[in-house]
Amino acid sequence: LYKEIVFWEMELDKSNDESMFDILKMQKTEANNQFTKFIADNYVDWLQHPEGAPLLSHKVMEKYILPDIKDEKPLFLIMIDNLRFDQWKVIRPILENYFRVEDETSYYSILPTATHYSRNAFFAGLMPAMIEKMFPNLWKNENDEGGKNMHEPDFLENLLKRSSISSKFSYNKITNIRAGKKLVEQFSDLLKNPLNVIVYNFVDMLSHARTEMEVIRELADNDSAYRSITLSWFEHSPLLEIFKKIAENKARVVITTDHGTVQVTSAIKVIGDKNTNTNLRYKTGKNLSYNPKEVFEVKKPEDIMLPKSNVSSSYIFASGSDFFSYPNNYNYYVNYYKDTYQHGGVSLEEMIIPLIKLNPK
Repeated sequence: LYKEIVFWEMELDKSNDESMFDILKMQKTEANNQFTKFIADNYVDWLQHPEGAPLLSHKVMEKYILPDIKDEKPLFLIMIDNLRFDQWKVIRPILENYFRVEDETSYYSILPTATHYSRNAFFAGLMPAMIEKMFPNLWKNENDEGGKNMHEPDFLENLLKRSSISSKFSYNKITNIRAGKKLVEQFSDLLKNPLNVIVYNFVDMLSHARTEMEVIRELADNDSAYRSITLSWFEHSPLLEIFKKIAENKARVVITTDHGTVQVTSAIKVIGDKNTNTNLRYKTGKNLSYNPKEVFEVKKPEDIMLPKSNVSSSYIFASGSDFFSYPNNYNYYVNYYKDTYQHGGVSLEEMIIPLIKLNPK
């Protein structure tokens, strides 16, 4: 259903029929309401009884990537951070000049739909609570000092060992255009590795920048504009150069992401202590005060395999287009964050994300 909605959104981008677009927007809002109920009813069960679950972050490497690692032919895993399904759809036609789309599917990001949790789970092949248990020195909780995603290569190396895969791999994280150009220059080095992971942070930078920068705010003030700016960037990015080189060298590619992002419009009040995390789409802490009807609440983090900072920690997730705001300075925060793109909560856009296999033409 979500993919169908995306299809019609993009069809309507080509027309100027506002009334049709308003109808589709209402349908999408209703679909997200139903999706939240669906997640509330099933998410815990998926983690407790994985045999009946859809593909989730911590199983993608094992089920989808590792079986394709072959020593004689390099495989490129390109994770474009924050890439939604609709954004994949706008860059697909460009990539089809160089590749055949062998498989266009999707998987579910775990909760919270935030890099700290979903990307670490992806590369470790483990849920966050298990990562914390197995790697107490590498996992960082919300209030720990330092970067929360510094050890993805270590988690990946351990996953390959546990899977009895001795193939060499490279891991590159691109956070600016300089690093992207440098990787293009050094591309030939990557061809020696059976597995090359490239994490590309552009879309994440864009969604955060949109909150901070007035220019970006004006450039991407709705989903249609957000898709358009993604396409424009991609066409002129070092990432496209990397794809061209992969195609020239007849290597295979998997494109995916760790979570999507959603435009938020409605504030809901939450009260927490000074140790409560700052994310606008999920909160974790020991003294959270909120209206349970407005959130997806998980009182026992172990039920969804998340770490807890103290004995009485719980998690709450905003859904649809809601975001959390504190009662003090409420109006300021509402005006500041309304219509920005956020992630961490429950929505079709954040949770159902692309997983694509490409073969060179």
